[in-house]
Amino acid sequence: MQLTSLVTEIKNIGGERAKLLASLNIHTVGDLVEYFPRDYDDRTDVLTVAELKAGDSATFRAKVAANTEVMRAKRLVIAKTLLSDGTGNIEAVWYNQPYMKNNLKQGQLYLFTGKITEKFNRLQVESPEFEPLKPNGEPISGGRIVPIYTTTKKLSQKILRQLIKSVLEDVTPQLAEFIPEKIRRQYRLCERSFAINNIHFPQNDESFFMARRRLVFEELFLLQTKLLQLKGNIREKTACFKMKDADYSPMLNRLSFDLTGAQRRTIEEIIKDFKSGLCMNRLIQGDVGCGKTAVAMIAAYLTVKNGAQTALMAPTDVLALQHYKGFSEIFEPMGIKCALLTSSLKKKEKQAVYLALENGDIDIVIGTHALIQDAVSFKRLGLVITDEQHRFGVRQREILTEKGEGVHTLVMTATPIPRTLALILYGDLDISVIDELPPGRQEITTYAMHTAYYPRIYGFIRHEAEAGRQIYIICPMIEENEKMQLKAVTEYAAQLREGALFGLRVELLHGKMSNDEKQTIMEEFAKGNIDVLVSTTVIEVGINVPNATVMVIENADRFGLSALHQLRGRVGRGSEKSYCILVSDSKGKTALERLKTMCSTNDGFVISEKDLKLRGPGDFFGTRQHGLPEMKIANLYKDIDILKEVQQASVELYRGDPELDMEENENLRRKITEIFESGSEKICL
Repeated sequence: MQLTSLVTEIKNIGGERAKLLASLNIHTVGDLVEYFPRDYDDRTDVLTVAELKAGDSATFRAKVAANTEVMRAKRLVIAKTLLSDGTGNIEAVWYNQPYMKNNLKQGQLYLFTGKITEKFNRLQVESPEFEPLKPNGEPISGGRIVPIYTTTKKLSQKILRQLIKSVLEDVTPQLAEFIPEKIRRQYRLCERSFAINNIHFPQNDESFFMARRRLVFEELFLLQTKLLQLKGNIREKTACFKMKDADYSPMLNRLSFDLTGAQRRTIEEIIKDFKSGLCMNRLIQGDVGCGKTAVAMIAAYLTVKNGAQTALMAPTDVLALQHYKGFSEIFEPMGIKCALLTSSLKKKEKQAVYLALENGDIDIVIGTHALIQDAVSFKRLGLVITDEQHRFGVRQREILTEKGEGVHTLVMTATPIPRTLALILYGDLDISVIDELPPGRQEITTYAMHTAYYPRIYGFIRHEAEAGRQIYIICPMIEENEKMQLKAVTEYAAQLREGALFGLRVELLHGKMSNDEKQTIMEEFAKGNIDVLVSTTVIEVGINVPNATVMVIENADRFGLSALHQLRGRVGRGSEKSYCILVSDSKGKTALERLKTMCSTNDGFVISEKDLKLRGPGDFFGTRQHGLPEMKIANLYKDIDILKEVQQASVELYRGDPELDMEENENLRRKITEIFESGSEKICL
């Protein structure tokens, strides 16, 4: 039997059981041995019957002292048998399991585990797990630390343990090492075969912790090494300029506000990078409204003052235009030339920008993917800024930086990411966190409401609109049926226009509109010509409409915490008090916890940590869209220390052998190919 063999080749697995395993994403023998426990039950303390107490869950040895009896009582089928070990007797009881009559042999010694109860002054154990004790056999479900798996109906813990135990005995010699020996020694990692066996059936606590540490390291190491390969050359490169002029006071005079301490700290980190003579690779992450754009402006100003050009790439025309207007307002009076480059420009306009960039007549260009076209070239590109990095592929960022020699890179995101996940997603970047909002910025008051409150919600919307303010109403995506979703949001907008919000200027925005249509609607909303914008989630991150004061999110339970926080960030950008109303009738525990979190804090980093705990890395921030695999054992919330070691190990390995061509790295290269390229996992950051 091979690790690649289908589970149907395992004894006692037929078509029906194979389907049950497939529902757990177990298709091969390798999948089965890497289906790690979710928890453990310490059953090392094996008691005598005399030591059992009502109310305890316990493990004990006993013989079946009598044949199992099956009787009927009303709608129940009750199976009973007497157990004894010489110190006392206890009755075992199973409900609606008449087949127990044939599963236990009188006189046979078994290990039982279950809840001890007392009825009619006699001890009982209800529906216990059991397994026969053999003279030379090692127990699986008792007398040891016992694995608990996520399973499904008709596939019991006992069966899953037995299957994994039997397979491990056959395939342990095939559990080949792929982490280079040097790294295993340096980071004190046990052998892989030991780790796999002891994660399922730990010999003791120490063996479990050794096994888990090895497998967490392994999982993160494979991912991090692959990401470094995808991201390309992280070896130090000489920058196109080493900063001479670091005075940005003229910029401060142009800004209409004072910088926060966090902004100043981030700018100093950028200046340090600029002075180093090496290429900067820095991620700025911070909450909506923290002032990332002002920091980017100062970085662009310093680049221009040191004789180089800046390119800022935004994911959409709307955002690019918004940045262009903001940059032009600040820079043009200072004699610094800005230009806009998007695919919607006419051919002549594009040609003029191409020529001016090549001649060096444009200092700062702001655009979309149009910036990475072959026709675009620069006289001396010094800094590339990407806004909302998760909307781009890493390769797109690289194409833009390759239009210059030794280009500095600044990446911005308004999605607060837990540091652990940021280290994985952006492991090639230094991270600056702007964790302070400008003074005077008002917090957004958030309420969670049932649909029974619609009359009050609509009344409040009307009140705000009549006071001259604007409102967003967000309808969730219905992924299973785009037509249904489009119909639902279209009908809802019409109902509001003709009913509860009659007389207000209600418009609709959805993903099936053309880019021009979407841009027109957003521009009209920004100009104040629309009172209420009913939209799917296509409204852009970073869109700045200071007059919008209310965000209503329908079916809020369908969104993750980070998505809710991002949507909430579309309001609260002006001087007026702003509100977010989360509409949901859900009674689910996780949904209620999300809504409670949203109502209790506006801190995006607190929310992102909570989101990671609730949803795990696969769902967080749509990381599935990047092809990041689900973690089988690593916990990004708890394993930060191991992740730091992994990063160090991966970078050292990559710098010495980026393509893993050396003989000692051959098995690692094969494993990475097996996981990330030959299978379904395709990472596309």
